[in-house]
Amino acid sequence: MHIPSGASQTIALLDFETALSLSGKGDLYDRTRWLYVPDFYTEYRYILGTRGENPLICIGVNPSTAEPDKLDNTLKSVERIARGNGYDSFLMFNVYAQRATRPDDMDRELNVPLHRANMDAFRYILSHVGAGVRPAVWAAWGTIIEKRPYLPDCVREMVALGEAYGARWLCAGKCSGRGHPHHPLYLRKDEQMRDFDVRAYLDTLHTGG
Repeated sequence: MHIPSGASQTIALLDFETALSLSGKGDLYDRTRWLYVPDFYTEYRYILGTRGENPLICIGVNPSTAEPDKLDNTLKSVERIARGNGYDSFLMFNVYAQRATRPDDMDRELNVPLHRANMDAFRYILSHVGAGVRPAVWAAWGTIIEKRPYLPDCVREMVALGEAYGARWLCAGKCSGRGHPHHPLYLRKDEQMRDFDVRAYLDTLHTGG
C-alpha cells in the first residue's frame, strides 16, 4: 500500500525533463527494456513501461506501487492485453501523477506544477512512438475518474495534446453505466481493443473548474 505522506504540494518535485534526464543511469533495472520516470520510488510517477516502436499507452487515474520488474496485478494485465493485441510494448500513464493506492488519498486540490510536468510526460510519450505509427491510447481509468473534480479537466487536456499527434483512443471491456471505460484489472488476457469516442464521453462529464 502507498499512502501519501501528505498533499503533493508539500513535497519537492522534479519536473519531467529533469526526471527524464536523471533516469536510467543506475543498475537497478534494465534501462534498455524499461522506461521509468522518475527512476526511484517516490510520491509521484510520470511513466512506467517497456520500450518499443508500437506501444499501447494505457491511461489510469493515478499510479500505485509498481516499478520495473515489480509490476502489480493491474500492470501485469496491461502487459498481457498489450501483447494480445499485437503491440510490442506498453506504457502506463496516469491522469494525475500522485501515487496513492487508495484514490481517496489523492490531493483534494490540483497540484498545478505536478499536472504540468505530467502533461509534459504525456507529450513526450506521444512524440516518441515509432515513425509512421499512430499513438494508441487506451482509456482505462474506470469509475475512479469521479473521485476528484479536477480529473476530467486533466483528461480534456490530454485529449487536446493527443490530437496534435493523431492519437487513436481505445477502450477494452464493458464501459460502466455512466460510460466510464473499464479498468484493466479483471479483463481477459485476450480482450480486444476497440475505438473509444473520448470526445463524446467527455461531453458527459462535469468540469471541475
